Amino acid sequence: MQQPLADQLRPSNLDEMVGQTDLLNKGSVFRKVIDKNHIPNMIFYGPPGTGKTTVANIIAKNTNLSFYRLNGTTASTEDIKKIINDIHSLFTTNGILLYLDEIQYLNKKQQQSLLEFVESGDITLIASTTENPYFYIYPALLSRCTVFEFKAIPASEIKKGLQRAKQFLKIEIEDEALSMLATSANGDMRKALNNIDFLEQSLKGTKRLITKQIVDNFLDKANISYDRGEDKHFDNLSALMKSLRGSDPDASVFYLAKMLEAGDLIAACRRLLCSASEDVGMAYPQIISIVKSAVDTALQLGMPEARLSLSNAAILIATSPKSNSACLAIDSAIHDIHQGKGIDVPRSLQNTHFDGEETKSKGQNYHYPHDYSHHWVRQQYLPNDIKQSKYYLYQDNKYEQTIKDYWDKIKKE
Repeated sequence: MQQPLADQLRPSNLDEMVGQTDLLNKGSVFRKVIDKNHIPNMIFYGPPGTGKTTVANIIAKNTNLSFYRLNGTTASTEDIKKIINDIHSLFTTNGILLYLDEIQYLNKKQQQSLLEFVESGDITLIASTTENPYFYIYPALLSRCTVFEFKAIPASEIKKGLQRAKQFLKIEIEDEALSMLATSANGDMRKALNNIDFLEQSLKGTKRLITKQIVDNFLDKANISYDRGEDKHFDNLSALMKSLRGSDPDASVFYLAKMLEAGDLIAACRRLLCSASEDVGMAYPQIISIVKSAVDTALQLGMPEARLSLSNAAILIATSPKSNSACLAIDSAIHDIHQGKGIDVPRSLQNTHFDGEETKSKGQNYHYPHDYSHHWVRQQYLPNDIKQSKYYLYQDNKYEQTIKDYWDKIKKE
């Protein structure tokens, strides 16, 4: 069986990697730790084809730990037990490095079975997932790991990988054809390599040249001026967001259509989810769950049917009233946190149910709001140094003004 091109060209060290420049540059904390060969428990989170498995393999190759590998889609509880039984054996005297791919597919009990040995250091865990680890990984295990996000690889970096493939395959490729392959991969290096491998095998005779026309026919997107360069890709993302924010349903549907026809389903879903929270927000809070439902439907259906639910979502966002009050509120709060404010939680809100002898101020004095009229009582919630801060400011839409009138009336009483 022929080995896939992506495996044949898999980098053997971190300097050969493409993408993840923030994570892998020699001045980064991640790179310094890895270069010292002091491997912590880590979770790699990001979309497919972004280098998670490759980085794990490189780390494993340069460590003196015994390397084990499991995939969450096929691993059983018995597989995990076999690794645990090897702890302190003759073959694992220096410890075990376990790479667990697609960890989100392990159930809670399987994840819990690793907890004791990860905590003791008998097993060093590197796990990878394409799903949000804060939703899919057992919290106790997650708290013992550091999460590193792998981002979609820019087209400019994917081109570097394709140039290496071109030399390996001993073919020629037109510059524009190379750019088209790089951008159509949507940040997935494996997909780009699979595509160029497929095209190379389709070449006939001695003319080993991949042209723009060949790539056009292969992608079946010859009339779409979208993914021909990295700038145009991000221009269309920006245009969709600004059309949604600007309440223009026609432009919103147009840019959404361009993205879908270019095969950019994931980016379209992300932009719609973002706009629902950032641009509509508190003016119509229910929209967040509605758009999430539309995105889930689209991802389950796939193209071309995905266009239906996403078109509904785009039109709903564009025609909804707008408010960025939640966005401004959280950004303002984050700014104060970065300034070192609000470190001490007010005593009345602390998780304290008894007073020790050393406590000067006796009594927590927390007032339970449900014991009072309208389920509200005046008391301090913010830390002392920022107790007068206002992060959330009601904006002038129907929903927020209704809520403002409700609370103004109650708090004046």
